[in-house]
Parts: sequence; structure tokens; C-alpha cells
Amino acid sequence: MDFVTKLLQGLAFLPTLVTGVENFFAGRSGTEKKEAALSFVQAALSLTDAITSRQIVDETQFRAGLSTVIDGIVQCLNASAWAKAKP
Repeated sequence: MDFVTKLLQGLAFLPTLVTGVENFFAGRSGTEKKEAALSFVQAALSLTDAITSRQIVDETQFRAGLSTVIDGIVQCLNASAWAKAKP
């Protein structure tokens, strides 16, 4: 499968992934939750294979982009009805 297609399909599941990580790691810090989400996404995208086959030429920049996308999804979810009302 073309890497771009795989990437876009993986990104489509990020809101579900973020919600699952939030529930599973409820007692952990935001940083730990984000690292868990990044780890799951990287595994799902077979990031190591993509780097080895040179589909990703700048690993650091790619990971920073994924991190930014996850931050954006968390921000959107927190601003939506999904977020619990805070006292």
C-alpha cells in the first residue's frame, strides 16, 4: 500500500485512538498519554519500515508533525461535547 494512503487512513483513526489512550491512561500525565498515542500511531504506520525504505526522509520532522496532529485532536476533543463538564 502506498505510504501516503496508509498515513491518511491512520490519521482518520486518531480521534478514536486519543480517546482510548485517555481512558486507558486516565491517571497519567498528559505527556505520558501523548507519548503512548505517538507510540501506537508509529506502530500502526510501520514507521520503522517507512524510514528504512526512505518514504520518510526526516524522522524528527515527521514525529514532530504527528505530535502536532495529536495536540490538535486533543484540543478539538476538549472543546467539544466529548469533554466532561469541569466543576
